[in-house]
Amino acid sequence: MKRHLKLAIAALVAVAAPLATAVATEDPLRSVVWADMKEQFFGAAPVVFDERIKVVVPRIVENQAQVPITADARALGAVQKLVIFADLNPIQHVATVVPKKASPYIALLMKVEQATPVRAAALLDDGTWHVGGVYLDAAGGGCSAPALARKDADWSDTVGHAQGRLWRDIDGSARVRFRLRHPMDTGLARDNTPAFFIERLDMRSADGQSLAEVELREPVSEDPTITMVVRLPAKDPGLTIIGRDNNGTVYQSVIPAGWKQSGAGAQDGG
Repeated sequence: MKRHLKLAIAALVAVAAPLATAVATEDPLRSVVWADMKEQFFGAAPVVFDERIKVVVPRIVENQAQVPITADARALGAVQKLVIFADLNPIQHVATVVPKKASPYIALLMKVEQATPVRAAALLDDGTWHVGGVYLDAAGGGCSAPALARKDADWSDTVGHAQGRLWRDIDGSARVRFRLRHPMDTGLARDNTPAFFIERLDMRSADGQSLAEVELREPVSEDPTITMVVRLPAKDPGLTIIGRDNNGTVYQSVIPAGWKQSGAGAQDGG
């Protein structure tokens, strides 16, 4: 009898353990501004902390204006939206991904003004936000530093140009990594340069179907470099990326597609 009772308790614990990663409601990073972040990004929606959302940052930050960040919510399954933000940045919102026909995954470079919690929040079909995050230990100044490209006399001639590579896989997914030339000014630099940044990217198939949408904000680094995983139709020769900045200028590029690897392409927007 005791043996059967122990087995029943063990089975209950085994079932409950995976759920425990998604029911914590107290901020594990103990951020002094978490209450404000919760209200700003989620309003009255239910929020839980979930260890299945992985946020990866470097242990040592060498350049506060180019900090690599990876947000991965693929373990949650279907995700409606993935939001990345940094609690203690002067502009907290970094990016939002609407996956559509893509994975809830993004890697990019961002600016940080000081050490801060960096978080990723995934919205599920039931209306609940699942939040993961890490503490990024870094010196400051990334958000207030002027764009390096502006030192070049012809910097404006290359704005909107894109380069990238795309790798197909047999499961129908395609991993794409691309860079867009743009100063991504925050408006916080000491030279009083106004905010000027790419605010939206739309990734499309050859027939114009939207595969993923990405909203970018000022903390994304100069010359945004982004990695995502999309489901590109097998017949498509490449992935079309349409960008728009906060001045209303539209840029369009096509990243060639191939199996396992592809060439790099660059195309003017307009």
